[in-house]
Amino acid sequence: MIWTILAGLSLLFALIPAVLYAWNVRLYRSPSLPCKTLPPVSILIPARNESLSIGPAIEATLATQRIDFEIVVLDDHSEDDTAAIVKRLAASNGRIRLEKAPLLPPGWCGKQHACFTLAKLARHPVFCFIDADVRLAPDGLARMVNFLETSQADLVSGFPRQVTETILEWLLIPLIHFLLLGFLPISRMRKSRKSAFSAGCGQLFVCTREAYEKSGGHEQVKASLHDGLTLPRAFRKQGFRTDLCDATEVADCRMYHSAREVWFGLAKNAREGLASAKLIVPATLMLLMGQVLPVAMLLHFIVHFARLVAAAGPDFGSVIIAFEQSQIGAGLALASLATLAMYYPRFEAAYRFRQPLIGALLHPFGMVILLMIQWYAALFRRTTSWKGRTYPG
Repeated sequence: MIWTILAGLSLLFALIPAVLYAWNVRLYRSPSLPCKTLPPVSILIPARNESLSIGPAIEATLATQRIDFEIVVLDDHSEDDTAAIVKRLAASNGRIRLEKAPLLPPGWCGKQHACFTLAKLARHPVFCFIDADVRLAPDGLARMVNFLETSQADLVSGFPRQVTETILEWLLIPLIHFLLLGFLPISRMRKSRKSAFSAGCGQLFVCTREAYEKSGGHEQVKASLHDGLTLPRAFRKQGFRTDLCDATEVADCRMYHSAREVWFGLAKNAREGLASAKLIVPATLMLLMGQVLPVAMLLHFIVHFARLVAAAGPDFGSVIIAFEQSQIGAGLALASLATLAMYYPRFEAAYRFRQPLIGALLHPFGMVILLMIQWYAALFRRTTSWKGRTYPG
């Protein structure tokens, strides 16, 4: 009896994100190309120790079409060749400006201070904040600014296509879309300005100068290590609207390049997300019940069915009778449905967002590792080191 109940619970917890995902993907659309003249944009790139990324990022951005723009790169006291690379590119293209970051004030995260400084240096009425590892498509910026205007939002964000090349990247990075579309009701997000319904991607933000300055911008989240969550919340708390779009065709981004970077990069953001004191326990239970338990239940009932067949020997009729009289049939049906519901969002996302199939196949393992990172951040992470700086945990 207990196993059948567990199978039923696994189905319930798997269906909740599956149903919401199915609804959300209809609303989470790629921004369209503009049919009108768009306002000029300041593309703002904070850069600290980005010598491997900054050159390709700027070169991709220079290919931008359909919109006027400037590129402002803030060298945040880099210890490598970041500034020299930008300076060399700026010498041959007047659209590029290299600026030097002031000293980091107490209480600020380096990225938030860099973005806040960049906003003051920008010349145009629309801001586009991108990380140095983002590669904009030629029409990507025009699409995002068009989405900003057509959505009538003050801040918009999108999740670029996530480039993954190692096993931990395959397992964990695609979970961004699963968690976003499986648990955030996008229709409610668009109807409400409550901060509880906010979300974004720190890799790519577009906003109006007016809304940024009135909301306080990155100064409102100066200590945050996860502006993907906190910046939209700050805008909403000041009465501004935020929105999300599918940026798969807008830009590419490879966040991390090793298992260590994946683990500590996700742990860096965890306490402002799933690893927060209010969420860590309920999120763990919900994700284990709906994203790990279905497969465990399915294997459990398959093993019991195999034992039933083995015990009956060649008498197939007795197998059918025993199967009908036991709870194996009901449990097997529930576990099978739960497993299908669990896998639906991952396989649909793998197709839609061009994610690796292996990550979808190994989804329960990826979920277990993700939860391990959240608990590591919640229990053991007292300080966070990133880009050569250390912040309180």
